[in-house]
Formats: sequence, C-alpha cells, structure tokens
Amino acid sequence: MSGNGERKISSLRDLPRDITPPRDLWQGIEARIQAGSPGRIAGGASRERFGRTSRLRVLAAAAMIAMLAVGIWIGRAVLPGGGRPVGGGTSMTASNNATPPAGVFPAAFVLDPKYTRQRAALVQDLEARLQALPPDSRTKVINSLKAINDSKQQLEHELGKDPSNALLQELLVNTYQDEMRLLTTVHEAGRSGEGI
Repeated sequence: MSGNGERKISSLRDLPRDITPPRDLWQGIEARIQAGSPGRIAGGASRERFGRTSRLRVLAAAAMIAMLAVGIWIGRAVLPGGGRPVGGGTSMTASNNATPPAGVFPAAFVLDPKYTRQRAALVQDLEARLQALPPDSRTKVINSLKAINDSKQQLEHELGKDPSNALLQELLVNTYQDEMRLLTTVHEAGRSGEGI
C-alpha cells in the first residue's frame, strides 16, 4: 500500500475480478432482441440500408465483369488472329509474311485510309523520283528509307511483346511520320530535279 491508503497494482492479476459497471446496457439490448425488432440495430441502421449496399456491390461487380468482357472483345478484334482490325482500315503487322517467334504477337493497328492511299501513291512514284535525283542524294534517301523500315519492324516487334507501352506506340507513330516526310520530300525534289 502507498502512503495515502491506495494499493499499488503491479499486474493485471492484482485487479478485482468482479466490477459492476455504473450502467449495465445488456438488459436493454436483450429486451430489444426478445421483443422481436431485429430490423433495427442499436446504431439506428436498418436492414434496408444493408440491402441497398449489398445491391450496389452486386451492381458494381456486374459492371466490372461487363467492362472486362468488352475489353476482351476489343482485344480480340484488334489483335491478329482475332479477326479484322477495328475501324475497317488497313492492318499493318511487323512481318506481313513471316511468322513471329513463340510468345510474341505481331503489333496490329489501324492506319488511316487517307494515309494509306497517299503513302501508296508516293511509294509507287518513288522509283521514278529516285532516278531523277543526283547519285549522292539517291544514296541518302535509300539509306534513310532502310533505317526507317528497320525501325518500324523493330518497334512493331517490341509492341507485339508489350502492346500497351505508350512510349513504343508514340515512337512507331513518329517513325511513320518520318517516313511520310521523307517520301514527300523525295516526291517534291524529284519533280524539280534538284538534290535533297
């Protein structure tokens, strides 16, 4: 005991076992249960609120499943082997005739039909325009076209491994733009007979 009459407690075992609370709530809880009002809970919540939240959970799960199904459907429509590309445009793949290595899907994407027509016209006219260029300019153009083509194939191959990589997608678009700029420059320079 300490000097003021209180006992010092050093362990939980020293505490008294039976202490009556100043206000016992169990009788009121037990009376409500016995009265048959299970619809009301002590905090004021009801079965109605519980039913509403469970319905919302079911609806949220159904929405997630629907979004997953739409994503799979879109993926099958865009990726090779799943059908034609979405949008009805021309599909370009990394190697149009070769089969990709195991575990790699060739990148599939849709090119704008206007772009496809313009590129085809420039490529068709490319040989004649190259002949009109000076030899050193012709060599530069051929080397540039080869580098762009190699870059496109490499990027398409890498996109086949990681189709959601935004950086690879942007690089591929930039490569197509570089090719179009070069073809346009050759077309204009070949018409005037001057070098590039």
